[in-house]
Amino acid sequence: MSRPELLYPLFAGLETLDGVGPKSAKMFEGLGVTRPKDLLFLLPHSGVDRSRKGSIRDVVPPCTLTVEVEIGAHFPARRKGGPYRVMVRDEQVEWALVFFHARGDYLQNQLPTGQRRLISGKIELFDGIAQMVHPDHILRPEAAAELPKFEPVYPLTAGITQKLVAKAVGAALARLPELPEWIDPALKAREGWPDWGQAVRAVHAPEDPSQIAPHDPARTRLAYDEFFAHQLTLALARANRRHQKGLATIGTGVLQAKVLTSLPYAPTAAQKRAVAEITADLAAPLRMNRLLQGDVGAGKTLVALLALLVAVEAGGQGVMMAPTEILARQHAEGLAPLARAAGVRLEILTGRDKGGERAAKLAALAKGEIGILVGTHAVFQKDVEFADLRLAVVDEQHRFGVAQRMELGAKGRAVDVLVMTATPIPRSLALASYGDMDVSVLDEKPAGRKPIRTALVAISRIEEVLAHLTRAVAEGRQAYWVCPLVEDSEVLDYASAEARFALLRAALGDVVGVVHGQMPTAEKDAAMAAFVAGKTRVLVATTVIEVGVNVPNASIMVIERAEIFGLAQLHQLRGRVGRGSAESTCLLLYQAPLSESGERRLKTIRDTEDGFVIAEEDLAMRGAGDLIGTAQSGLPRFRVADMEKQSALMALAQSDARTLLAQDQTLEGPRGRAARLLLWLLDQDRAIRLISVG
Repeated sequence: MSRPELLYPLFAGLETLDGVGPKSAKMFEGLGVTRPKDLLFLLPHSGVDRSRKGSIRDVVPPCTLTVEVEIGAHFPARRKGGPYRVMVRDEQVEWALVFFHARGDYLQNQLPTGQRRLISGKIELFDGIAQMVHPDHILRPEAAAELPKFEPVYPLTAGITQKLVAKAVGAALARLPELPEWIDPALKAREGWPDWGQAVRAVHAPEDPSQIAPHDPARTRLAYDEFFAHQLTLALARANRRHQKGLATIGTGVLQAKVLTSLPYAPTAAQKRAVAEITADLAAPLRMNRLLQGDVGAGKTLVALLALLVAVEAGGQGVMMAPTEILARQHAEGLAPLARAAGVRLEILTGRDKGGERAAKLAALAKGEIGILVGTHAVFQKDVEFADLRLAVVDEQHRFGVAQRMELGAKGRAVDVLVMTATPIPRSLALASYGDMDVSVLDEKPAGRKPIRTALVAISRIEEVLAHLTRAVAEGRQAYWVCPLVEDSEVLDYASAEARFALLRAALGDVVGVVHGQMPTAEKDAAMAAFVAGKTRVLVATTVIEVGVNVPNASIMVIERAEIFGLAQLHQLRGRVGRGSAESTCLLLYQAPLSESGERRLKTIRDTEDGFVIAEEDLAMRGAGDLIGTAQSGLPRFRVADMEKQSALMALAQSDARTLLAQDQTLEGPRGRAARLLLWLLDQDRAIRLISVG
């Protein structure tokens, strides 16, 4: 599909604009501007009041002043590089314009003695005398209309001036085409939003500071357009995947029942609801694409297993993928007893399986003897053949962006996909990153989980912490001790894992183990295994233990220099304890004095265990890009919209996009055609390729 002709002028080279040469076009790239249309969305971040005053007496310096003056005498610089002064007189007072490194003939020409000029710039007092250094604007009185009363201020980059941006934006605005409306008319009327062209012109010609605020109707409309285009892309991806015929996988409930009767507890209402949603998706002849979002310890593993059993009950197979080998092994260990209770064969396949053992597993898989396979992404290698794969469960979603999900779908297997994440995601982000998926949320803790007591302890009280630990170890309890960095560095005084290991070993003896990122994998696994088996009682670790490790007997978590960890990380780390029957404790060791944000983070963790509350706070403190690590999050970068502050607008855009596609799958109707223009304008051409062919 080629770009509509209507938009050609906006997609031309920048140098086709008045006042932009090849050199400045190159500089504009620093602002993310490569075509005229990008200038339309380069919005001013503030403005300068250029309303006219009669005299310098009407204002209080330092401030911006716009005033008409009569030009008086010139006083050239006495020494090279010194000030060149031009005296001027307004309605009441005489004062000076000051220039540095200016050519006299140029200034004589600009400011001829005896003539009148409109001057605008910053007025300051220097030794009690008012002066204006390098005015921003010097105009003849008859050209006064060229200067807006309120001048927009744009973001700049090296080599680009305000004048240049304003000129280029003006030239781009001159090319605005008349576009049909893509927003639902009822919504537009209800919100009081202007037409697209009107909105674009308005944001570049604010008349006062209120029109630069995000809630200005013109800005809100453009923010909505961005969200709408993004949600339309996600909705198209979702519709596209749904059009791909899936297999109706209908379970009998027999294997599920066996597992449930073997459990010492009943599933929570949230778990039951999630299983029901997943079972319904599997039974439908369309491909499932669901996100299972649950906080640390909400019982996602059980839900995933019950889903995999539906595939097996229907005569198919299921696969569970984890990002790392340690996690894959853990899933396999956690699921094995449940699979045994159901009488289903479960195997693990990782990069470690070699030779005869691997061949035997692959043969059993191809024959359909293995019902559930657990592994790393090695399960998708060429030689791995399933007899009848129905469901793929992917653990730890945030390592897997929208693009990778599209690829997984493109593998051509009509596999239903269930993605699990232990990172509670605030609603606005969930909409932005997973708008193409249906979401199930586990928002209750399983019965029998005891709350974790969390305390803030200054590092100066480390002796007390060691005494507490010694007692706990003597009682047979296990503890994690998390350090921020691996090796001592003279610049950073963070206690390193090695040094802390030595100290704890001296205090507690050889019940202390250590694991960090720079150890060979085999050593790491051995250290983890010794801790899981209870041979070592205290495990000194860097954050390698953050994701998914399960040692029910570990009931103490010490996090050193807790103030330098992020909220999500602290929450994940704390979730490693509190998995058994013992009362658990999490000690946050910090170095005083705490910064304001450090204190806010630690108090948030101390006061709540609700991952969703913590995630909202994290978003408020850090912003979206940081929250998932923008580089690998696949998060859209919006120019006008603000994902954190406008989450309600994002939700509105999602329902609107889904409604439009439900009424007009191929975007051929009047609104659909208009929406295609929006997708082109906002570089969502990937979506255009997804528009289903009937």
